Amino acid sequence: MTAPPRQLPAAATKEWRARLRRLPVLAVAIPVAAAALWVAFLAEGTPAGPATDNPGKFLVTALDAVTFAGLLFVAASGFTLIFGLMRTVNMAHGSLFLLAAYIAIRTQEAMVGRSRNIEPAHVGMLDWLVPMLVGAGVAAVLGLLIQQLFLQWTEGQELRQALMTLALTVVLADQMLREFGGLAQTMVWPGAVSHFFSVAGERYALTRVFILGVAVLVGVLLWLWLTRTSMGMVIRAGVDDRGMVRALGINIRLVFALTFLVGSFLTGVGGVLGASFAGAAPGTDGSWLLNALIVVIVGGLGSLKGAAAGSLLYGVVVAFSPVYLPSDYSYYAIIMTFALLALVLAVRPNGLFGRPA
Repeated sequence: MTAPPRQLPAAATKEWRARLRRLPVLAVAIPVAAAALWVAFLAEGTPAGPATDNPGKFLVTALDAVTFAGLLFVAASGFTLIFGLMRTVNMAHGSLFLLAAYIAIRTQEAMVGRSRNIEPAHVGMLDWLVPMLVGAGVAAVLGLLIQQLFLQWTEGQELRQALMTLALTVVLADQMLREFGGLAQTMVWPGAVSHFFSVAGERYALTRVFILGVAVLVGVLLWLWLTRTSMGMVIRAGVDDRGMVRALGINIRLVFALTFLVGSFLTGVGGVLGASFAGAAPGTDGSWLLNALIVVIVGGLGSLKGAAAGSLLYGVVVAFSPVYLPSDYSYYAIIMTFALLALVLAVRPNGLFGRPA
């Protein structure tokens, strides 16, 4: 008879399991440490050079990463509410983003009294804030109509929701092309924030800091709403157990409709910021839908701090990759986004702060 296989002691088994659990963390920590070493000391032959030799360029790139992360957070916050918290697949997110931008641009032109050659000196703060509220309000109303007419009857049917909202995206894209044309348009910043200041000898736009301020305000208000109000508690409870919330006599459909309204409004705010930052044109909707998806996947479904962390990581990758890759290989910067997704999901399959569905 053959001898039974030798079994490791319980302590040794536990130690081996602990080592295996550390492997994914090491797989992330080693590339991150290597990237930090490269940026700090070894980045010869890159557009920026090592951070120790050119600290001004490094600081500007870091500010670009943080401010772009703020824009990503605002653009993805509505998607986080609708898809992350409510588990409703709304692929028309990008269309609401672009529609709000177009409406805001038209409203700004009407308020300023000119349709072309608008300069920041022509634009007061109200000439930017009012169009933003109008554009975001239109996106909110349209988002609520989509939720009431199409999505609330298909709860839990993700594939059907995705197909319906993709069809709506095609319809909305065609209508926006007919109404607003195919040329890129820009929402003009107010003159009060259209200035530059110096960062370690480098010029930097105040408008990017303004975007970061709006993002911080949105994040604080969302956090207070979800954690310090009774409606926020009902939303979080309804995500976990809708049946129990209904049993308590709460109209969960009304609560989720208001959540969809707020999420669509935030999508519109992101659209106006995006149009002010980089303009609005056909195809922008798909780009920002992809950005929102990446942020939510990296951060984790249903987590506001996950959306903030995902935005920051994505912003760092987008800002640093083209500047600190070797000049002959800077066109590979887009690959870094996929590397980010792979590294995060290897360690946290549900995202950084996500929970299993």
